[in-house]
Amino acid sequence: MAVLAPSRTWIVILCWLAVVFEGFDIVALGASIPTLLDSQHVGMTTLDATFIATVSLIGVGVGAALIGPVSDRFGRRRPLMASVLVFSLFTLIFPLMPNVMMLALARLIAGLGLGGCLPVAVTTMQEASAHDAKAHSSTLTMTGYHVGAVAAAFGALLAGVHWPWIFYAGGAFGLVVLPLMWAKLPETSLHAGPVHAGAAEAAPAHEKIRARDVLNRTYLRTTIGLWVGAFMGLLLVYGLNTWLPQLMRDAGYNVASSLVLLLVLNLGAIAGLMIGGKVADRKGVKGTALVWFGASAVMLALLSVKMENQLLLNAVVLVTGVFVFCSQVLIYAFVGYAYPRRIVASGMGFVAAVGRLGAIVGPWATGLLVVWGIAYPFGFYFFSLAALLGLLAVALVPKPQHAEIAEPEAWQEASGHYAE
Repeated sequence: MAVLAPSRTWIVILCWLAVVFEGFDIVALGASIPTLLDSQHVGMTTLDATFIATVSLIGVGVGAALIGPVSDRFGRRRPLMASVLVFSLFTLIFPLMPNVMMLALARLIAGLGLGGCLPVAVTTMQEASAHDAKAHSSTLTMTGYHVGAVAAAFGALLAGVHWPWIFYAGGAFGLVVLPLMWAKLPETSLHAGPVHAGAAEAAPAHEKIRARDVLNRTYLRTTIGLWVGAFMGLLLVYGLNTWLPQLMRDAGYNVASSLVLLLVLNLGAIAGLMIGGKVADRKGVKGTALVWFGASAVMLALLSVKMENQLLLNAVVLVTGVFVFCSQVLIYAFVGYAYPRRIVASGMGFVAAVGRLGAIVGPWATGLLVVWGIAYPFGFYFFSLAALLGLLAVALVPKPQHAEIAEPEAWQEASGHYAE
């Protein structure tokens, strides 16, 4: 029976951990916002909290846009480690900032690092997977996001008013993981050349990578559809994870119950990712994404109805998590099937970067609804509409005919690693 080679095992572990950081980070901020507002930390207002969340996501978007071409040119390994280092350091110092502007600056720079983690990690996992398992490799990697989100929600419940400890823990964890990446993470990019874990340099590239290649006639329709789908998907992910506790508090639930709902939402997401990737690889990534976005629209609209029964509410939130978050990840899976091998990291980076615009719009628009006092129920109407638009965007993308991400045996053989 086939087993994972040592190098592939470390790829799975370390790329998964890299994605954990993103889920932890966004939920750490979202779960801390009610406490920050109640305590008026450094004089923070709701508009200040919205500003901090927005500039953080601007940094993430810029980081994602920059990392794709860099990763195609220099390989996956070093850009991923640099991203983790920047994110970890500026997450650690975030609670120490003395005013709103400095808090925003720390979040902006942390976002630059965070933005590089996800696209490189997902691309690396796809390159190390079998040709017919890229969707599952993507969703498996992205379970890390929601494990991180669950950890942050638990941390917020335990920390209570001592919110800085959530950020100290996240930053310290990144610094602990970094030496493991240096020692154990191999290079998977054939363009950069095989590199053993611990090597200092990737082999030089001989072919110039042009970012505009993803916009040529062959891929234009695919690129636009995936960009819009990613925009809507990340609008949902970040809008919900940033503001769900406050939305539910506005609906009349207490803070503890709101944090529990955030936890339940992300537990549902983990289950959905484990199911959705396998379904997409077997039945087709496009059809699966259409079903997942459509179900998301229905469930989000249902959350606009006030539910007195806590068990029923938890069940609806759980199922919502199953569909909403996997919808976004299926867009990343689509990238692995849609672009040729030489530009797949650029394709992933730009899809992630454009998606980050949705990640900015989601918390910003929802924050305005909170300020205006109409976030419940109109926030859920807004989210349901976004899911419908995501469905339409996926419908416009041509069905993938083939995928050109190389089989993992190629880089394993080149670097001396074999599956048994």
